[in-house]
Amino acid sequence: MSHLVIDGVEIPEKLIRDEMPNHPAATSAQAYAAAGHALAIKALLLNRAGELGLEPQPAADGAGRFETEEEALIRQLFDRELAPETPTDAECQRFYDSRPDSFLTPALYEASHILLLESARDIADDLMAQLQAEPSGFGGLARALSQCPSGRIGGSLGQMQSGDLVAEVEAVLLSMPVGGVHPEPVRSRFGWHILRLDRLIAPQRLPLEAVKDRIRLHLESRAWIAASAKYVGELVLQAKERGIAFRLGETGDVAGPSLSLGALVDDERLADRIGPWLEAVDPDLARRVAASAAAQQAALPEFVRREIRDFLDHADDEAFTQLVSAAQGADDPLLASVRTILKSRLGAPRRTLNIRRKA
Repeated sequence: MSHLVIDGVEIPEKLIRDEMPNHPAATSAQAYAAAGHALAIKALLLNRAGELGLEPQPAADGAGRFETEEEALIRQLFDRELAPETPTDAECQRFYDSRPDSFLTPALYEASHILLLESARDIADDLMAQLQAEPSGFGGLARALSQCPSGRIGGSLGQMQSGDLVAEVEAVLLSMPVGGVHPEPVRSRFGWHILRLDRLIAPQRLPLEAVKDRIRLHLESRAWIAASAKYVGELVLQAKERGIAFRLGETGDVAGPSLSLGALVDDERLADRIGPWLEAVDPDLARRVAASAAAQQAALPEFVRREIRDFLDHADDEAFTQLVSAAQGADDPLLASVRTILKSRLGAPRRTLNIRRKA
């Protein structure tokens, strides 16, 4: 089974493909990348919760639904590890002042209409002609002819705000002058409307005290998001510094890393195995490694440890994925990965051509 290293976590490709439906994206490649990162981040968080000895304590939401154990562990981890500061009154004031067009009351308006059936367009045109001649007759015509219950009170719809009426009617009303009757009937799914705008109350900015709690909650949420993103970023960085922090099994369980390259850097006895092993499996590479070590006046084990350390300091997930692939199926995965590192860093041997002059 193919494995990938993402954010320092070795993940079976099957797990990533199974996770993809939870991350819809414009392309399958984007969904694949998002699924891989999501699995890696969740694994890093759950692994950290395990290191801290946290036990899941699922909580219920307002609808009585309980968290999963994984959700509970991640919440508990953030509760323990994150402590963003509560926004001050001054910060709330600055946020409020920086957004002069925010925190507005909705536009309010009062309107009246006469509703006629869709088949009564001719009657609607006749009424428009009458109202142009005598606008004050609107209420009487509404009481006499309107198919809406509002006709009983002269067509008044009362006070409304955006979204209270169908869009085509509301758009016309809000484009009219106050006190005016629209010169044409307006059609909606209910029929024909003859419209009059009676009053318009422009949006008003709410005072700070009325919205301070909302602003504080927004700033707190933003602080938590920033703090959690920083925390996750630190976990990813620590995992990448280790090369492969750990791996996920086929069911998503956390296991030890498949390759512990750091051991070769720290253990001189382990590094001593490299020379004899290379002589046995790849004599040409062994000669190039020995020559490079001699050129740098370094003992071979020290040269190998230095090359591995430099690889660990600069390699990305793709490079580690290639290592995992090279190590799969090897008798000694660790030595096989070291061979891959040395071959990549020393490069392929140059071919020499003998040019002979023909007699």
